[in-house]
Amino acid sequence: MAMALHVRARAALGTIGAGAVAAATVFAAAPSASADPLPPNCTAADLAQVTTGVSAANSVYLFTHPDVNAFFTDLEGLPPDTVRARIADYTAANPQVQAELAAIRQPLVDMRTRCGGSSDDEA
Repeated sequence: MAMALHVRARAALGTIGAGAVAAATVFAAAPSASADPLPPNCTAADLAQVTTGVSAANSVYLFTHPDVNAFFTDLEGLPPDTVRARIADYTAANPQVQAELAAIRQPLVDMRTRCGGSSDDEA
């Protein structure tokens, strides 16, 4: 059971991709208390809420698309470069899946944009 949960979690993180990491970088480089305050809705709690919503939507998507779920599950244990290459190949061959997964993680992209994340780490 724990292994299955780990595999699902890794698959979910794989599909969320750089979007969550890039959103988190907004807070890693957040200004100190003496600097200008963050824009509204850009707190760590806001990031946790958006990330949770994206993760839940991603889980529902994977459970309702067994073929996509199987693809990401099969990436378990592969080297990161291999995972990235296979995901790139898979999404190029499956543009609808790519679009649906991008729509799921769009709230993280929007938050990064709103909260001052750089555009060079676009997912």
